[in-house]
Order: sequence, then structure tokens, then C-alpha cells
Amino acid sequence: GPKAKTPHAMPMASSKADDEPSYYYDPLPPGHHDHQQDQNYVVLPIYLPAVLRRQRRFRLICAATLFLLAVVVYSLWPSVPDINIVRLRLDRIHIHTVPRIAIDITLDLIVEVSNRDLYSLDYRSLDVAIGYREKQLGFITSDHGLVRARGSSYVHATLELDGVEVFSDVIFLLEDLAKGSVRFDTVTEVRGQLGLFFFELPLKAKVSCEVYVNTRNQTIARQNCYPE
Repeated sequence: GPKAKTPHAMPMASSKADDEPSYYYDPLPPGHHDHQQDQNYVVLPIYLPAVLRRQRRFRLICAATLFLLAVVVYSLWPSVPDINIVRLRLDRIHIHTVPRIAIDITLDLIVEVSNRDLYSLDYRSLDVAIGYREKQLGFITSDHGLVRARGSSYVHATLELDGVEVFSDVIFLLEDLAKGSVRFDTVTEVRGQLGLFFFELPLKAKVSCEVYVNTRNQTIARQNCYPE
């Protein structure tokens, strides 16, 4: 019988869609947005490498060391002692007119030396010069003394001046005595050393004061002091 013809498969043209990969997306579960809003977040600290941590620790130690060193130096740095005229009493005064104009004065003096440092003050000498109207009348010298740390010491001395020539200033002195107030100029100088452990630091302090003495009750009305 007749032979059946075998149909030949025609080649199919490939479409562009077949060459592209297929992607599949799963739908989000219901309530996903509500669940995302309820999530909790954990914030982790920034991690510092070991080198940076050591550098930061080293800087903190250096800063603390410098601060402590500054405090120690400030505390141990020597300071000038405070010198005040506690009492300057006019005990005796006599004016001579023959054979020349002169004056006899006896002054009772107490000087306070205050040590503000953390170590003792050992002074070899304490000199006080007393003047009137920028003219020196005389001076007092005190010997060795010791002032403890954060303490005070009082030096008592008497100045006797006999036959001091004042010439033109005698008129002003008489006026001051009549007013009941006399201004004296004092210059106090301390020489010694500060005892710091096993060391001795040399010290020299000089203070000038204007002392106003009330001659009625023999007390100091006021004084103005300044270091030199």
C-alpha cells in the first residue's frame, strides 16, 4: 500500500523570552508590616582595636600624672613670708632745742612673721628700719628665729633714739602729735632659709609699710604694706 509520509518537525524559532532567566518571588506573608513595626533593634558599640585602647589609656595616665605633678610643685613652691607690724607704740618723745634741734624717741615694736609654706622657716636675721618722712630714724636687728610650717612668730624689740636731728621735720612732727596720728615708714627684711626635707632653700624677703600710730591710745590706726 501507499507509504505514509513521516511528518518532518519544523524548527521553532526561539523567542527572546526563552533566553532570559526566570525569577520567582514568594509573596510576603500576611501581617508582615505589622510584625516589622514590632521588631526590637540592638545597637552595638563601636569596636576599638587594642592599639587604640592602649593609646587612649596611655594619654589618660599622662594627663593625670602631669596634673598631680603640677599640684605637688604648687604646694611645695616657696613663698615669701607675710610680715606685719603688729604693734608700734610711741613710749617716749622729748624734743631738744639747745644746743641744736633734736628729738629723743623710744618705740616699742612687735613684728609678726607668718609662714604659709608646708615646711619650716629658719631666719638668721630680721632687720627693721624705722623712718619719718622718708628720713631714717634708726633700725632694729633681731637674731636667729624659727617659724614652723603654717605658723607665725612674733619678734619683740625696743628702739631707743637719742638726739636724732630732724631740723625742718620737727614742725611736721609737732603737728602730727597735735592731731594724734603719726605716720612712720618701716622697712622689714628677713634673711634665712626654708627647710625642705634634707634641703635648705635660701630666702630673702623685704617689705615696706606705712604705719599710722594713734598717739592717744598708742595703737596702730592702719598700715599699708607692699613687698619690694
